[in-house]
Amino acid sequence: MRVVQTLLRGLEVLDFVAEAGQPVRNLDVAERFGIDKANASRLLLTLTDAGYVTRSGSRGFVPGPKMRVQPTKPLERLIGLRQRSRSVLEELVRLSGECAHIAVLVGDKVWYIDEVSSPHPLKVDHPVGSLAPLHCTALGKAYLAFSPEAQVKELTAFTTRTLTSREALEADIRGARTRGYAVDDEEFSLGVRCVAAPVMDANGVMLAAIGVSGPTARTDRTRLEELGKLVVDRCAQFATEPG
Repeated sequence: MRVVQTLLRGLEVLDFVAEAGQPVRNLDVAERFGIDKANASRLLLTLTDAGYVTRSGSRGFVPGPKMRVQPTKPLERLIGLRQRSRSVLEELVRLSGECAHIAVLVGDKVWYIDEVSSPHPLKVDHPVGSLAPLHCTALGKAYLAFSPEAQVKELTAFTTRTLTSREALEADIRGARTRGYAVDDEEFSLGVRCVAAPVMDANGVMLAAIGVSGPTARTDRTRLEELGKLVVDRCAQFATEPG
């Protein structure tokens, strides 16, 4: 899939910048990965917006604040997270019959890094490598509820059910903290409901959000509560597993 290739290329660029020891230019990235300068520039600007790299005057790009506080190489860290979470996603699909996915925080969005599809003909799809807003997705609201790094810039309306006032969103986030999971009730896409919970490390830092999504035909509000508890339980187990 092209989105997966783009995701991995971005992570390879992160490692390249981290290991260079000096500012990296667009031309350096283009030559290293055999891509044109326009694509190299887009990759570096995306990583800059996400806080993983930063400009060093006119000389190029250097590791940004997120990379400086996380010594493990981004590619290794992300691949390890995907590998460890795969069995959790598969189990969630087996138990729920719905799509399960995992995402990490990138700037003011969540970045889908893996997904296991539902076996039903009618199902929800979140392509790996795609980005989604924080304020109207369950994965994003899980970050807003449980990670101080997550901040919303704009409350753009995607459906008639999107929460577009700060007061309404803050109340919803308080509810997510109380429940232990966040809910998207047709706020990003009409006809789709989702739940998501945080995965924490031993220090209480949020590593990722794991969620389940299904069409409204199979996920009424009672079912959402059942799915939410299921996701919270599996996220807690995942966080305590070695790895």
